[in-house]
Amino acid sequence: MLAVLALAVAAVVFLTWQLLSARSDASADAELTHEATKFRSFTGSPAAAPLKTPEELLDFWLRTNLPDTSEAFFTVLDGRADHRSLGTPPARLDTDAAFVQRIASATTPQYGWIESTAGRVRYGVIPVQVGSDPVRAQLVLLEFRDLIAQPLEDATKALALIGVITLAMAAGACWVVTGRVLAPIREVRTTAEQISESDLRRRIDVIGNDDVAQLARTFNTMLDRLETAFVAQREFVDNAGHELRTPITVIRGHLELMSNDPRDQAATRTLVLDELARMNRMVDDLLVLAKSGRPDFLKLEEVNLTELVVEVVAKARPLASRTWRVDETADTTVTADGQRLTQALMQLVSNAVRHTTPDDRIAVGSCVHYADVPGAHCPPTPHVHLWVADTGTGVAPSDRHRIFERFARGNNQTRTEGAGLGLAIVRSIAQAHGGEAHLVDNPPPTRLTNNPAPSSTPPANPSPSSVEGPPSPAGARFELVLPLTPTEGTPR
Repeated sequence: MLAVLALAVAAVVFLTWQLLSARSDASADAELTHEATKFRSFTGSPAAAPLKTPEELLDFWLRTNLPDTSEAFFTVLDGRADHRSLGTPPARLDTDAAFVQRIASATTPQYGWIESTAGRVRYGVIPVQVGSDPVRAQLVLLEFRDLIAQPLEDATKALALIGVITLAMAAGACWVVTGRVLAPIREVRTTAEQISESDLRRRIDVIGNDDVAQLARTFNTMLDRLETAFVAQREFVDNAGHELRTPITVIRGHLELMSNDPRDQAATRTLVLDELARMNRMVDDLLVLAKSGRPDFLKLEEVNLTELVVEVVAKARPLASRTWRVDETADTTVTADGQRLTQALMQLVSNAVRHTTPDDRIAVGSCVHYADVPGAHCPPTPHVHLWVADTGTGVAPSDRHRIFERFARGNNQTRTEGAGLGLAIVRSIAQAHGGEAHLVDNPPPTRLTNNPAPSSTPPANPSPSSVEGPPSPAGARFELVLPLTPTEGTPR
């Protein structure tokens, strides 16, 4: 920017100098023409009538016509310099023999430029002839162009000086402003250089609302995400390493202690296969969790909530001998990933099976809320509820805030029942749909129906007083709360 400004100032100064220089040349020509015109007017005036010789004519004119400080006049008579005007000229060209000899033979007016100790000089030679006598005298008019141009050159120098001062002030202002503007950017760079994998806590102090401040805020937000990702990754790797190390240790210990007894070998083989199967399930779950953050994790399609619930119950029946029921369902079609929702509900069903007995009941249901429901875990915007409720042992109060974390298990579970990734997968599927997974503290009563027959119009806000059946015993109810994104033509 400064280079462009300097180039512009230089161009202005140069063009100004060229313009003033041309004007100085024109001024010298104008003054020379003016003096020649005055002399011709004098020769035709009554004052010149009594003068009979060129010497008398030129001497009288020199005495009566005083030159300016940038002018000088002298006469040439018979090839030599004769008289000059009053005052001290800027330069004595009448003493320049070569110049005098060159103009002494002029019989017609001549004009030209000559260099002198006072700079360039614009000269004019006017031959003087009285009567029919031959030309033997010349009047020489001198205009010292550099003296005429002196005020204009001073103006040019002043303009150049002002330009230099302006450039210096602009450079200083740019230095200060650029320093203040780039200070946050330098801080961003410095912070980025100081950040390491072990320390992601540094942040940039944001002041103002300009673009640089927005950049700093965006950088801080990125650091927040990075810190969260690194912490989660570190915890995930530590937990995964611990969980995978245990079955490997169990397998190695049993193989090292295995004897040649066929019964011992059969028991060891069964144990090893069981541990390998558990490791395989754990790896599959880890892959699902790793993919949950990718854009292609979901394959959206039209999903009918009634068909989804009925299909999940049909798939769950062979898992265990329980009283399987369908709670209320919403005959609504939404845009979602049906397979992922089925996977999440089946995971909740598997958890319910592990915490119930054959005498317990497991129910699956869905509903749509078009407004906020007081006391419910749901947003004020239209949303979908999908749930799995059971009458089993429930979840201890101390475990309710941690069971959705990875590798977290309730205190009443044994190690062989899972790696603690199931509910984490459920939550990741809900979050991928823009929703959340919750454990409802006080599950509402459920409608018990052997053959589900959903209404064509879902109730907007079902209340406990409108639900048939006795109150549900203690148990657990896990819900997926998803934003409602109905497809075109969905009944409202």
